[in-house]
Amino acid sequence: MDQNDILLNDEKTGLGSIRIADEVVRVCAGLAATEVQGVAGMSGGVVGGITEMLGRKNMSKGVKVEVGEKEAAVDLFLVVNYGVRIPEVAANIQEAVKKSIEEMTGLNVVEVNINVQGVAFQEEEREDENRLK
Repeated sequence: MDQNDILLNDEKTGLGSIRIADEVVRVCAGLAATEVQGVAGMSGGVVGGITEMLGRKNMSKGVKVEVGEKEAAVDLFLVVNYGVRIPEVAANIQEAVKKSIEEMTGLNVVEVNINVQGVAFQEEEREDENRLK
């Protein structure tokens, strides 16, 4: 793997350098977002007009990050639960993601863009579970 692909933050200390991979920032953002009440899950994008919903194993999917030496910008693609106030949930996600990334990496998060790509209905989830039984 090319060093430029994984070099996120190269901070010189008295003992050596610290490198944080982009993937770490993506997973951190994905976990923080899915812990916010009202978020059904991350979205893998729109494929043929249908939003692909991703489970917990793919926390970095649905997250795009741009990282500089000291700053980061995050784009999140997600699905919310039906009946929630989307602006309120989005603001909670922005705060949670910013806090999580800044605490874990020391980077300054300059923006967290929320892209709601779908709405999950709980009745559909129950029907799906019943079909699998």
